Amino acid sequence: MSKESIEDIEIPEKGAPMWVVTFGDLMSLLLCFFVLLLSFSEIDAQKYKEMAGSMAQAFGVQKSKKSFQKPMGQKIIAQEFEKAHIAKREKEEFGKEVKKAIIEAKLGDLKNLIEVEIKDDKVVISMMGETTFDSGKADVRPQMLPLLKKIAAALKTTKGPIIISGHTDNVPINSGPFGSNLALSAARATKVAQTLLSYGHIDPRRLSVAGFGEYQPVESNDSSQGREKNRRVEIMLKEKDLPKR
Repeated sequence: MSKESIEDIEIPEKGAPMWVVTFGDLMSLLLCFFVLLLSFSEIDAQKYKEMAGSMAQAFGVQKSKKSFQKPMGQKIIAQEFEKAHIAKREKEEFGKEVKKAIIEAKLGDLKNLIEVEIKDDKVVISMMGETTFDSGKADVRPQMLPLLKKIAAALKTTKGPIIISGHTDNVPINSGPFGSNLALSAARATKVAQTLLSYGHIDPRRLSVAGFGEYQPVESNDSSQGREKNRRVEIMLKEKDLPKR
């Protein structure tokens, strides 16, 4: 080879090309990025062991002892929170079912005197005024029977005791078969309980009856509207007694 041809050959510079530095920085950044992703993720130990065992069998690796995963218990706080959430949903469903029955019942303006109240630990169905009984009497009015039948059917899906309480206003009783408001309230609560039982949906051992007379008013007896609300029969269902669906 001549001297001139040798001089025409370009001699490469020492060291790596400049693009390698940029490429190395990019790879380092990607590595850091995926390490961060891995640190933020949660590793399922059981699935990891199963995957490792499958790979070991595939490559013929044998172990003398089998790995054992200890059963993991649930936290008590999480269990109680879940129970409270389920109980709240059950109360709401039961309340909606009763409200629907009230709307479908042909009671006219008497619907405005029936309330369903969902509280933290109970559901209370209040039938106020002369919705259920005529003044001074303890016989259930015929137009209320279809509604009580639907309430009895809804109570069938529940467990535990059902408390039926009777209340009156403070107007004294001067005549009739009942000598006091206390006796009248107890008789009315008993009659509602007997009506619910007559439909055959509820176990009699679940029912309890109480008469409070005028001693637990919800409004002042100084007005006719207050006395109307105080004359009521309540069907109470506590939280522990709600349906387990």
